[in-house]
Amino acid sequence: MGFTVWRMSRPLQRGHSSWSSLSKEDVKDKEDDDNRTRSPRDHTSLFLRYLTSLFLLDNSNSSKVDNGFGSDTFTMGGSKNRQNIIMVFLRFSLVLIVLVAVFGSLWWAISISTTSRGVIFKGYRRLQEHLVSDLIDIGEISLGPSRLKELEFCSKESENYVPCFNISENLVSGYSDGGEFGRFCGVQLKQNCLVLPPLNYRIPLRWPTGRDVIWVANVKITAQEVLSSGSLTKRMMMLEEDQISFRSDSLMFDGVEDYSHQIAEMIGLRNESYLIQAGVRTVLDIGCGYGSFGAHLFSKQLITMCVANYEASGSQVQLTLERGLPAMIGSFASKQLPYPSLSFDMLHCARCGVDWDEKDGILLVEADRVLRPGGYFVWTSPITSSQGSHHSKENQRKWTFVRSLAANLCWEMSSQQDETVVWKKTSKRDCYASRKPGSGPSICSKGHDVETPYYLPLQPCIGATLSQRWIPIEMRTTWPSRAKLTSTELDIYGVHSDDFIEDGLNWNLAISNYWSLLSPLIFSDHPKRPGDEDPTPPFNMLRNVLDMNARYGGFNSALLEAGKTVWVMNVVPKTTSNHLPLILDRGFIGVLHDWCEPFPSYPITYDMVHAEGLLSLHSNHLHRCPMLDLFIEIDRLLRPEGWVLFRDKASLIGTARTLMTSLRWEARVVEIESNSDERLLVCQKPFFKRN
Repeated sequence: MGFTVWRMSRPLQRGHSSWSSLSKEDVKDKEDDDNRTRSPRDHTSLFLRYLTSLFLLDNSNSSKVDNGFGSDTFTMGGSKNRQNIIMVFLRFSLVLIVLVAVFGSLWWAISISTTSRGVIFKGYRRLQEHLVSDLIDIGEISLGPSRLKELEFCSKESENYVPCFNISENLVSGYSDGGEFGRFCGVQLKQNCLVLPPLNYRIPLRWPTGRDVIWVANVKITAQEVLSSGSLTKRMMMLEEDQISFRSDSLMFDGVEDYSHQIAEMIGLRNESYLIQAGVRTVLDIGCGYGSFGAHLFSKQLITMCVANYEASGSQVQLTLERGLPAMIGSFASKQLPYPSLSFDMLHCARCGVDWDEKDGILLVEADRVLRPGGYFVWTSPITSSQGSHHSKENQRKWTFVRSLAANLCWEMSSQQDETVVWKKTSKRDCYASRKPGSGPSICSKGHDVETPYYLPLQPCIGATLSQRWIPIEMRTTWPSRAKLTSTELDIYGVHSDDFIEDGLNWNLAISNYWSLLSPLIFSDHPKRPGDEDPTPPFNMLRNVLDMNARYGGFNSALLEAGKTVWVMNVVPKTTSNHLPLILDRGFIGVLHDWCEPFPSYPITYDMVHAEGLLSLHSNHLHRCPMLDLFIEIDRLLRPEGWVLFRDKASLIGTARTLMTSLRWEARVVEIESNSDERLLVCQKPFFKRN
């Protein structure tokens, strides 16, 4: 598909005046002045106002009789009535002439403008559709000056604020035992402002350098928090003048690599490079430290999602995202995570702060829900140690409870070394029926077994045992072949193979066009920034990508096939068909989300936000939240100099382009194909610095 760049005209600004107070001569003079500055499309509004003025003037003349509250009685025989009839006829003729002239001019202007873009509309029906689209655009623009007013910048307190997560308010509301870390998106004051980056913020270093070195000013963490960190899964952090380095201080020993190697051996593998062959591709890292475990596994083609509680400072999620690694805020405290059941090949918890024995083990039951059959649960904790000061009666009680519950969940302990234990979830459904009566959690009923819950209360029962997606990880195709689902596999999700194949082909072509369009501006194998050294392709300035309407994950797949070193957070909107299980089963990561609510991430954490068809989806639910609120949330998530790609209907893209004025984004519209009604909106967020 070809790309032709064109810029939208400036939004139409209309003034207000009192037409009823003008004389006919004044109306004519004002009309002549305005016609010099108005575009042809404005004549429709002008004509309506002119028509109104004519009748107002007529009424004002006739209202002189009967003190302005009445008019002369209409009599067929009087000469005055004949004059009135003639005047009405002349005015009607004038209106008809003006009407023909205005719409002729409008048609001519549209035909000229569309021909210049290489688009020829054939037939009255097509022309009518375009006229309606133009009128919709005008209507959106004229909704009020507030739509076009630039938004103010938020206060400094908003730099690290994440809506729906407010620990102090939750404590006041009576939440405790972990509930204070939960997500509560009830009625709240909207922040109609733009979040500024922290003082001295700097654009992150390119991948992979940015994985190991980040700017101190970009994250909210103190020197004491850096120096006090250092659990088994965190690489040595070195605080330098303006940087935090996650590189090991020793070339002979790397704690994370050694730890990962140990886990692989406990599973029965030579090293972590063989985890792919064992069926492991996606990992959920609970309480991930600063993401070093996932950073290491990424080099082995494994993708790790970090999930941790909201923290006002020293946040695990914020630092992990700053390093260019997948992460989101999430809590096991009281609600289910917005992931499908049977979605991850491995769950990892190394001193993650979760008390698996509390609340009758319901948190471990939730972990079982998202773990695939045959998948592994890795737990590293002093509680599991049988030596030293950690071997207390309380720890022994907790360890006994967790070990017993794991057996009742049909997990088999694979191995135990030092503080690390590895369980393997059963691959056989009949294991649950073979348990002793009354032992362990029961099987969920159909009403409680929701495949993809959206922050529903935790369930004390075992879910997804009857799911068609119950496929042991060792029986799944290994990565990267896993991303190519067969027709038999697609039947599970109700997706036709032809639709899936066509979607993939379209996205492969689209990525090629996107890359060609944006390369001169973004990517490192094209003109570089002043002072930058020439990096080795395919390293680029994009790393964290958010796809707001992922469908089958085709955008993610096409990026990987093109060899782009990015990761994609695939988001399935709550208001559309739920293909999130398909996306995770392909070996990608993603989450269910309602885009009328804030996304569970810190501000300034994504390099690119992409959406295809989201505006159309949003327009079908306009009563839920305004489009401007959606863009304000995107601005909160986007890094300075970050990019936004929206692909949708031309009319909706035009409306979105108009709203960009409020956000101060640089924007342009790209015509995708000459005969297509779709447009591509390309925006860049400027780098505004706090004074």
